[in-house]
Amino acid sequence: MQVIADVLMTAGAFGAAIYCYVLAGRLKRFTTLESGMGGAIAVLSAQVDDMTRALEKARSAANGSAAGLESLVLRAEGVTGKLELLVAAMHDLPETAAAPPRPPDLQDDRKLRVVRRRQARPELEGAE
Repeated sequence: MQVIADVLMTAGAFGAAIYCYVLAGRLKRFTTLESGMGGAIAVLSAQVDDMTRALEKARSAANGSAAGLESLVLRAEGVTGKLELLVAAMHDLPETAAAPPRPPDLQDDRKLRVVRRRQARPELEGAE
């Protein structure tokens, strides 16, 4: 019975050694910087850094645009006030003199039309 227990114990130890060897190989491939997950993690880290820099540039550009727009809005509000004053002043102006009467031939609102017709070309009639 003791021999069987020793054989099973040796087989278990041998199986654990093989399992550890397989895991060590997988771990080496996983952490390899050139080709494994380590490489993918390094590439993703570099891309995150690039995106962070691009985001900072975009944020600074947006802040500059917002400041420019704010100054333009303030200018537009000032001009709006001036225009409102001008429109209010236009109501105070006297009415202009009546328009001169129109000549009798233009009093009816008909518009003259000119109609031109092309001469028929016999060499093109077959193509149509």
